[in-house]
Amino acid sequence: MRVLLVGDIVGRPGRNLISSVLPKLRKEKEIDLVIANGENAAGGFGLTQDTLIDIQKAGVDVVTSGNHIWDKRDVAELIDSEPRLLRPANYPVGVAGTGSLVFEHKGIKVGVINLAGRVFMEPIDCPFRKVKQILEEMKEKTNLIFVDFHAEATSEKEAMGFYLDGLVTAVVGTHTHVPTGDERILKGGTAYQTDLGMTGPRDAVLGVDKDVIIGKFLEATPRRFEIAKGAVWFCGLIVDVDANSGKAKAIERVRLEWEDHELPWVK
Repeated sequence: MRVLLVGDIVGRPGRNLISSVLPKLRKEKEIDLVIANGENAAGGFGLTQDTLIDIQKAGVDVVTSGNHIWDKRDVAELIDSEPRLLRPANYPVGVAGTGSLVFEHKGIKVGVINLAGRVFMEPIDCPFRKVKQILEEMKEKTNLIFVDFHAEATSEKEAMGFYLDGLVTAVVGTHTHVPTGDERILKGGTAYQTDLGMTGPRDAVLGVDKDVIIGKFLEATPRRFEIAKGAVWFCGLIVDVDANSGKAKAIERVRLEWEDHELPWVK
C-alpha cells in the first residue's frame, strides 16, 4: 500500500492546491490512501463543513487537525457528524469528536491517530500516555497505523517518533508549517518526519502575508492576519508500507512548488 500524508492545508490557496493537484498526484504516484491535516483550511484558522467537503472531494480520505480546529463556530457538531474528521485524541474526556479511528480501505483495515503536543501549547492530557491507551485496542484490529502529532517542539515530536517506533507505521509532525529534511525509517520500521510542512502560500510566514507578520514583530502590536497570495507549495510524505506487518518499506518527501504566474488551478 502507498500512503500520502499531506502537511497543513492553509486557506483558499491550500484548498485550491488540493483540488487541482491531488487527483493527478494520486494517479501519477499510484497513491492508495491520503491523510491530510485540515485545521487551517478555512481562512487559515479552523475548518467548516464547506471547506471539509472541498478537501474530501479532492481525494483526501482522512482529515486530521490540531489546536485550531475549534476556531470556527459550530465545529463541535461538524466533528461529531464526520467520522473521518479527527481532533487530537488527548483532549479531556467529554470534548466533541474523536481522535482516532479504524476503517476499511480497499479491503485493508487502517488506523489513524491524531495527537497534540503540550510544549509551548495548551496543557491538555499527556499525548504519550494517551497514544499507548489507544494502541492497546487498535493493535488488535490492525498493524497499519498512522499518527499525526500536531506539536510545536521538535524535541517532543522526535521523542514521540522513537516512543512509537515499531508500534505504528508512521509518525509525522504537523503544526509548524515548516517542512523538515529529516524524513527516515526508524530502526523498528516506523516512518518518521518531524514536520510535513504546509500546503498553501509559500512566500509567507506560516501562510500569512509576510508584511503583516513583519509589522507585528517590528511594532509589537496586534495585526489582522491575512492569508498570503502568490506562489504556493504542496508538502507531504509518501510512505510505502507492508499492509500485513504495518512496517514502512520506503519513503519519499513531497515538495511541489509553483510561482505566482503559474498557479496550477489557473491553467
